[in-house]
Amino acid sequence: MLGKKDIDDFDRPGDLNTIIGKGTEFDGTLKVQSSIRIDGRVKGKISTTDSLIVGKEGEIDGEVTVKNAIIGGKVKGKIHASGKIVLEAKSYFYGELKTAKLVIDEGAMFEGVCSMGQADAANFSSNAKSLIGAPQKSGSLQGKK
Repeated sequence: MLGKKDIDDFDRPGDLNTIIGKGTEFDGTLKVQSSIRIDGRVKGKISTTDSLIVGKEGEIDGEVTVKNAIIGGKVKGKIHASGKIVLEAKSYFYGELKTAKLVIDEGAMFEGVCSMGQADAANFSSNAKSLIGAPQKSGSLQGKK
């Protein structure tokens, strides 16, 4: 569950004006101004100018473009978030994430790939060096008792 600090990190999301309730199934494209909460099943594309909240029984199979996302249920597909994604405990994500910030709570299942900004990924790749065979720093804890 999100605490007060986590909610503040979402920059005060706008009004929640769209809810896909439990027992509802939707197949198609959803474009929402403001925030959306999903407690039913959605297959297709979802885009919102603000936050996506997937309840514990909510399921998405498709492509999502949002500012922020809080995932409590199951998502299979792609999520592109310009802000932050939170995978809550007992949530399940399978697919591809692209976000600026990612939080994975203990108990969440994540299977897939994540990229956190193209500039950061390119910079990491060019500066990465293999640690195999790298000299050990003197004074390491190895061998100390």
